[in-house]
Order: sequence, then structure tokens, then C-alpha cells
Amino acid sequence: MDFFGYKRADGSIGVRNYLIVIPSVFCANHVAKQIAANVPNAVCLTHSVGCSQVGEDLEQTARTLKNLATHPNVGGVLIVGLGCERFTVQEFYEAVRENGKIVEKVVIQDVGDSIKAIAEGTEKLQKLKMEVNKYKRHKVEISNLTIGLECGGTDATSGFAANPAIGKTSDLLIEAGGSSVFSETTELLGAEHILKRRCINDKVASSMLESVKKTESELALSTSKERYKHRSDLISTGNFDGGVSTVVEKALGNIHKTGTSPIVGAIKFAEKLKVKGLNFMDTPGQDGESTTGLVAGGAQIILFTTGRGTPTGFPIAPVLKITGNNDTYEKMELNIDINAGRIVLGETDIDNMGKYILDNVIEVASGKKTKAEILGHEELFNIPRVLNYCGK
Repeated sequence: MDFFGYKRADGSIGVRNYLIVIPSVFCANHVAKQIAANVPNAVCLTHSVGCSQVGEDLEQTARTLKNLATHPNVGGVLIVGLGCERFTVQEFYEAVRENGKIVEKVVIQDVGDSIKAIAEGTEKLQKLKMEVNKYKRHKVEISNLTIGLECGGTDATSGFAANPAIGKTSDLLIEAGGSSVFSETTELLGAEHILKRRCINDKVASSMLESVKKTESELALSTSKERYKHRSDLISTGNFDGGVSTVVEKALGNIHKTGTSPIVGAIKFAEKLKVKGLNFMDTPGQDGESTTGLVAGGAQIILFTTGRGTPTGFPIAPVLKITGNNDTYEKMELNIDINAGRIVLGETDIDNMGKYILDNVIEVASGKKTKAEILGHEELFNIPRVLNYCGK
């Protein structure tokens, strides 16, 4: 199986060819947005981090931003910095350049003010665009694909239709030499012992279980105070309404999206995959944060299951929406790409739906737009904090 993608200098393959503007710090967001607005089809990745951070908190931000800027779906990068941030423009710039990516930078304090920075940045971005437009699609093997597995707005059908279907898709891709990544550590609670059996060795199992244990401890601490009991449910009101009663029940349905392949790696948030196959990434359960981690880790396409329905998308990676609920599909057909509710209706089975989803993945990888892309949804970009620190 093949698809048509963009060959990058580091050997990776992109399914899109984005020209991005990315601030090194939140202080540069407005200038970055104005620069991107001046150049058609440029994408701006604004965020709320880059300063007032230390230790692992700052390291996670740096890793996430670097890996997004060097993502296979990105053809060229303009970095916009303020000039006094902890995650320096120079560190960011050097990391992107070493990857072989076409990159330029603008530092607001060096240029003089916002207006001058916007003018300089626009000129540089126009030149970058001419270089990025030179990339053309080439026929490549499907083994170059990595998919991220995400579940949001869960209902009962997610666990027995949509998630098992993308689990089959994941297995088929891995059999063909590709990779997939699952995350959402909070949504493994109560089912981690099942996943442990599929880990290829004790090191991978221990790393995954340690992430679950840490998350469980943090959740226990956060929900221990009596005055917050009304805000301590570990699943959403939408999950309850959709027929999911407990976090364990949700986890037992959630893990079906991992298919049956062995788990070959366990990595940190936004860390790039070290080995091909099925990998676990330690992320929060919030859709935007987990999806950001998956994309920063190298996933070119996200498979997003949703029983209740969600319209969200990601700025630099196609998000393919799959629902196991036929009613949700009919209500939100403009947002949902694939109706796995046909499994529930008896019109198809999990194996055939998994193959159908893979066919759609190949089409999207070759350029077909997902519904989230068509409608311009980009809400899933969100970099989490490791800790809150007040110093500067």
C-alpha cells in the first residue's frame, strides 16, 4: 500500500505542506498572528507558554514547540520571539535548522517594535512561502505513516464500535510497517493491567504503569477535598448521558482503540517515537493536550473517535472523526467523517470497518481534506503545564 506525501530533509514524510508561524513565547502571539494573516495559507500556532517556567515544565514546552516546528507536515517555519524569554529564540531556531527544515526568525526587541517586527516577519514569510511551494507529492510506502489514536466525547458506542474499529486500523497499519500512538493516561485507569500483558518487555510495562500510578495519585489528591466533591467526577456529564457510568468502564472501552498489536514503546509527552509499532505516550486526558502530544510525537494523522460528537481539529495535522453512534453521525454529518455506527446497525463488522478507515487514512494522507480541515477547526492545539511557577 502506498500514498502520496512530501519528502523532508530528515527522511520523514509529510501528508501536508504547511508554512507555519510559531512564537517562542506567548508575548509574541499577536505579532505572529499578524504576520501569518499577511501571507495566504500560512498557519499560526499561538500558545500560552515559553516564559515563567523552569525544570521539566520548561523542558516539556521546549520539546513540544521544537517537535511541532520540525513535524513532517511542516514545510517551512518562521519563529517569532520577544527577546527575553526563557525558551530562547536562538535555541528554538538552531533545533529547527539542524533538522533540515527551512526556517527564519524575527525577534521583536531586536527589531524595535511590533509594527517593525510584523513588516520584517511578513517579508521573510513571503520568501519562505516560495521555497515551501517547491515541495511536491511523491509516491511513498504506507510504512512511513504514524497515526495518533484519540477518543473524545465518549458514549457507550465508542467502546464497542468506533474504538475497536480504529484498533483494527492500527493493527493493519502496523502489519504494513507503520506506527500508531495512543495516550490519555487518565483514561487507562482500571484497565492498565490488560495493556501490561501486551508490552514487549518489563521496561515498557514499568514505564507505562508508572505513568498511570502517578496520574492516579495526582487525581486522588485533586479530588480529596470535601468542598470540591461536586467537581470531582473523573468522567464528563456527556459521558454519563452517553451511557458510560465509571472511569473504569470508560477505560475498558477506551483501550479497544489500541487494537491487538504488542506495545513496543512508552514515551513522554510530545516525545518523538523511538521504535516503530504501537507506542504509549503519557499525556493528560484533555483532548487538546493529548492530541498536541501525539502530533508533536510525529503522528501525521489523528484518528479521533467520538460518540457524543465533536467538531474540533488540529492546525497542522488532519483529524479524521469516527463515531460509533448512527444518531450522532446523522446530526453532525458535516463534522464526522466516518460512521462506524453501521457496526451497531449490523450493516458491517469491525474488521471491514477497520479496513475502510485505513482506506480513508490513505486518501487523507494523499491530500483529501477531512471535514475538520474543510470547516477550519484548529482547537486541539494546547500545550499543558507540568507545574505552575510564578517567578520570572
